[in-house]
Amino acid sequence: MLTGKIRSDIDKLWEKFWTGGITNPLTVIEQISYLMFARMLDMQEDTAERIAKRSGKDFARLFPATPEGQLLRWKNFKNLSGKELHAHLKQNVFPYFATLGKASDEQDGLGSDGSAIEALGHIGEYMQDADLEIKNESVLVSAIEMVDELPLTQSDVKGDIYEYLLSKLTTAGINGQFRTPRHIIDAMIELIAPQPTDRICDPACGTAGFLARVMEYLNRVHSSSEADGGQWQDEDGNTHYSGDLLEPYREHINKEMFWGFDFDTTMLRVSSMNMALHGVNGANILYQDSLSKSIKENFPQQEEDFFDVILANPPFKGSLDETNTNPDVLGMVKTKKTELLFVAHILRALKLGGRAAVVVPDGVLFGSSKAHQQLRAELLDNNQLEGIISLPSGVFKPYAGVSTAIIIFTKGGKTDNVWFYDLQADGYSLDDKRTPLKGEGSNDLPDAIAQWNVYRELVEKNHDFNADLGDDVQGGTNPGNAGANFRDKTQKAFLVSADDIRANKYDLSINRYKEVVYEEEEYEDPKVILQKLKTLENDILNDLSELENML
Repeated sequence: MLTGKIRSDIDKLWEKFWTGGITNPLTVIEQISYLMFARMLDMQEDTAERIAKRSGKDFARLFPATPEGQLLRWKNFKNLSGKELHAHLKQNVFPYFATLGKASDEQDGLGSDGSAIEALGHIGEYMQDADLEIKNESVLVSAIEMVDELPLTQSDVKGDIYEYLLSKLTTAGINGQFRTPRHIIDAMIELIAPQPTDRICDPACGTAGFLARVMEYLNRVHSSSEADGGQWQDEDGNTHYSGDLLEPYREHINKEMFWGFDFDTTMLRVSSMNMALHGVNGANILYQDSLSKSIKENFPQQEEDFFDVILANPPFKGSLDETNTNPDVLGMVKTKKTELLFVAHILRALKLGGRAAVVVPDGVLFGSSKAHQQLRAELLDNNQLEGIISLPSGVFKPYAGVSTAIIIFTKGGKTDNVWFYDLQADGYSLDDKRTPLKGEGSNDLPDAIAQWNVYRELVEKNHDFNADLGDDVQGGTNPGNAGANFRDKTQKAFLVSADDIRANKYDLSINRYKEVVYEEEEYEDPKVILQKLKTLENDILNDLSELENML
């Protein structure tokens, strides 16, 4: 969590960018990313210099030891005047980013141990076409001053800073991509509960929100107590987690755990920086259209049976050219619709027993085309379709108002029952403003997660849900009667057998199975109501007459 001062400083800088003529929020984030990148390179060089001085050993410099090379360092150029600073960044510093990217390509990263240098080298791959777009010199000086004051030595705060910048993205991309709300991402991660030994992927990673938040989740879950120094509070009362219990898995986390694919180089720059700022050095953020047939050449190992966990909110806009689509994905579902193709790709990319939580438009759940039914049959008959959480239609505003759902599934096996949850509120207003709400009934997400955990516990104990059909079903969330509760389709959380779904042409829309309880309303006889109205009318006329006599 950020202190109020950091938020205020970022807001002021954002306003300066706006008044300085840069109004595209992605461009603002990109330009701030470049400056943060420049400062982090200098910080890394400082650290390497101190270690070399103590050990007496030489080290591979990022910046040449010449006067010109040293002027590329943040600490040496940050105090230049506005005009001189602008020319130096444009002509020298930003072109140097491109050379870092080339060096990273040649050496597969600038380090060999998942170090921060290696992480910065990976980012350098996407900095090769970096360009300074800040034309206003006063805006540039303000940006340099603000970035210089940011606490970039603290990885959790660095991540929060970047998350706050990303929260200002309020427009959807032309391919239907947009930032998934943080609380929805967090809920999906809680439902999947990734482990520090997993390989985790987002096949349409965008700003790497899912991957970065998984790292925050792991830090929170795998930190020792406050007494043991694993967590602490800042002056604003925000809790920070060290993730100290993750040390045995650090090499895996840095090199093998995180995989993100996208074909937008701007997004790759942003997501690479996002992962580095969340303390993941060497995340695999890669240029690739996940649905293209070129994935079989570029990433044959990752394309099939590779990942333990996939978390995604893939774009569901438009259709693809079949001639350029992965033929193995088309073999599973013959369609041009990206939302169906992505689910099929995710199924292929998961290893047997791998788990996924994916946001899909409601059309995937009830579409009547052959491709829609084919995909749902694949999920239900040849895999374990475990849960469907129906989201309210305003969750992704202001980007889109489309109704969506989260589907949770495991690759392999067979589905016996599907757990549904009717989420009616996510803690925010469902209009374009998305104002935070408080009070009873304003947020169903905690209850959805709690109910899911109760259900999963019963599944792991091999609970016979069919036996509950004869039980006395009671309302509420009493875990002692949970199996029977999940058979009550009037509740928010309920179970539907796979056989019932097959009988309904694999329809997975929640309204097909949810039972609505109608309460009988009793009204007075119309004659009685009319008599009351006449009496009321006479009383009004009498009052008017009295008022008239007083005049």
